[in-house]
Amino acid sequence: MRSLSSLRRAKPLALVTVGLVAALLLPSSASADLQSDIQQSVREFLDVGRTAVPRADCGPGSAPENGMQGDVTAADRDSGRSTQGYRCNMSFVGGFAGRGAGITSTSFEHCAYMGSFFPGDLISEGRGVQVLDVSDPANPRPTATLTEPAMLAGTWESLKVNAARKLLVGTGVPVGTGVGYLSVYDISDCAHPRLLNPGPGTNMLMPLPITTHEGGFSPDGNTYWASGIAPGFVSAVDLSDPANPHVVWQGLTGIEAHGFGISADGNRMYISALGGFTVLDISAVQRRDPNPQVHHIGRVFWTDGWATQHSIPVSYDGKPYLYTVDEGGSGGVKLIDIADDRTPKVAAKIKLEINLPQNLDSNIGSSMGGSAFAYESHYCAADRRDNPTALACGWISSGIRVFDVRDPFHIREIAYYNPPARTGQNLSLWNSPHALASIIGVPLMSAPPAARAVLEGQFNPMDALTPRTGRLAFGDVSTDWCLSPPEWRGSQLYVSCSDNGFMVLQLDNEVYTPPADQESIIGS
Repeated sequence: MRSLSSLRRAKPLALVTVGLVAALLLPSSASADLQSDIQQSVREFLDVGRTAVPRADCGPGSAPENGMQGDVTAADRDSGRSTQGYRCNMSFVGGFAGRGAGITSTSFEHCAYMGSFFPGDLISEGRGVQVLDVSDPANPRPTATLTEPAMLAGTWESLKVNAARKLLVGTGVPVGTGVGYLSVYDISDCAHPRLLNPGPGTNMLMPLPITTHEGGFSPDGNTYWASGIAPGFVSAVDLSDPANPHVVWQGLTGIEAHGFGISADGNRMYISALGGFTVLDISAVQRRDPNPQVHHIGRVFWTDGWATQHSIPVSYDGKPYLYTVDEGGSGGVKLIDIADDRTPKVAAKIKLEINLPQNLDSNIGSSMGGSAFAYESHYCAADRRDNPTALACGWISSGIRVFDVRDPFHIREIAYYNPPARTGQNLSLWNSPHALASIIGVPLMSAPPAARAVLEGQFNPMDALTPRTGRLAFGDVSTDWCLSPPEWRGSQLYVSCSDNGFMVLQLDNEVYTPPADQESIIGS
């Protein structure tokens, strides 16, 4: 996957960054062959994926994209074609739109929990986190609304389920970073969650000493980890007694702490950074040592994508890997070899055609007026931890994308569903971050890779000029934002997108057969 020609083109950038990379990597990976280590680190740091995975071969009943893979063309947006949506080997079964579905939602058994987004979730009916009974996938119905302070404050990317302990947790994140509020629910009766901690974390006078933007569980469900973005502050909340959540460790993990993945044994955390991740030894927290210490084990950084979102620990034939997702910069999804977790290595990349450097001019041209995000990946789920067969991802304006990952070095797309755009309905989508953010028209998250494409001479301004070019503000919601992880239910996916809300999607039998031991894995 590494391109020597791209390294030569980026030589000036390499000279600027080599000192930084060496400084970052030397403490954890210095060896006798220092020059070779630095050269390899710089090559990986600068490498850019320039190949898309093969397109899905769309079968009968499909309504495929009209442009390149992943694109919603300017013509389709402006003509209204995007309001019909696009589908390939995947169909809509049923859904519940409500007033939008926040940033990320989650599910358990036959129920779904729609994330809340502040302040819109306070404006209309269904305030807080809405609970849906999906016993009839064609007709999901609301059964309860969670209105504790954390749920009303906006759950951002913190709403997560631990299936082993039947727990639902969310934290309060009004704008970017939240402080203090976390609620824990028993979801044994999944349609009617029962609050377990009316005191610490829920009582407004009893906040926890945490900052939060994102969060997730250790696999055994005894620890909920809250990460608070800048300056890389992470807290471990003990849930051994869910009625009494309390912090057992917290500290700075770097300049930024976004999402993460945790190993099956609970001993390693792969905490996302600006572009890349750091491996943390969290075994002392997992064991509940007195005064536990968390150590940095290894790290890897890159410039092909940024705002790294989360990681999914998996294995192939017993060898450990991560699927790591970049939220910004068209970085797509990376397969990371973590056999030696002191020196993680990028082993493969998943990108769509619209993410490639040579297509970023078209990317900008079609996505203007659609707000800050365009065709970036955001959250994925594997269909099992060991030898996964498929990976399903929310790819923001490209919709839900499903990949065959049985051979991790020859990944191909098998299906997609990009829901109908709800163009012109901004004012009714109070719980949608897409609708609320559409006061911004410029795809800001695509700016860094577009700048690199310009420097490489791969950006044609004429391809970036479309009738949408002047739409710098007040976006038209001409696509949806699919930010949430699609969760596996046999050949169906439970997923939410910001504007269309919760949906049940059906994969065609010709492209996917669920493994007997299927288990939806998002890493946290």
